[in-house]
Amino acid sequence: MGNTCKPFRKTSLHYCRFRRCWSPDQQPQIEQSEIPIAMGQQTTNIPFQSPQKKVNLVYISPTMPNLDNNNSRRDFLKRSTAIAALTIASPVLAKAAENDEKIAALFEQMPLRLEVNGVAHSLSIEPRVTLLDLLREQLHLMGTKKGCDHGQCGACTVHVDGKRINSCLSLAVMNEGKKITTIEGLANGDKLHPMQEAFIKHDGFQCGYCTPGQIMSAVCCVKEGHANTPDEIREFMSGNICRCGAYPNIVDAIMEVAPILKNY
Repeated sequence: MGNTCKPFRKTSLHYCRFRRCWSPDQQPQIEQSEIPIAMGQQTTNIPFQSPQKKVNLVYISPTMPNLDNNNSRRDFLKRSTAIAALTIASPVLAKAAENDEKIAALFEQMPLRLEVNGVAHSLSIEPRVTLLDLLREQLHLMGTKKGCDHGQCGACTVHVDGKRINSCLSLAVMNEGKKITTIEGLANGDKLHPMQEAFIKHDGFQCGYCTPGQIMSAVCCVKEGHANTPDEIREFMSGNICRCGAYPNIVDAIMEVAPILKNY
């Protein structure tokens, strides 16, 4: 490389990276640096004085895009205006979306009449709502638990016309005109159901999350005539999972109360 290099053109004020040019027999001890270049129509070789050698610094970034102050300012104003407009419009858009949801829900809802724990209800619900979500979110009966939400744990067990079902697998609209009993409706006022008392006596729970479903399923297990032996109880209560492992106590509670519930 010779002692001189061809200059590059530039159009705006910016910091550029330079390289050193020296003759093969002269290699000064100068570190590469960033040097500002003043605005102008063209540049020439910039002499850099060193205590040891004279070095020419040349701009070597021809791929750097040309910048135009007017265009940059115009782009900035456009973007800032767009951001400001979105900021102002966000509450309006959110309100419009909320109104659309309400209107859509109004057209999609269906009437439903059913009896829950002896109380008649006339409701308007979406067809996709499960019986479990209806009980918990609209009727605020929180005793029925949502466990797996796939019908595998039994925590959501309720009685529909006297039969036990997993309420997470039943659409609410499928229970039109039916009688639903949850754990809240099992007791008679302040007097607990015999199965509830037996669970307390035999300590048939630990964390208690699965207990409402266990009790509801145990009541129907006895009424169905499947509580004659411990093995039979285990078989017909197998759809209710207790992660705490209180199964022996649950079996003892059911065995004790089974003769009473046959005529209850």
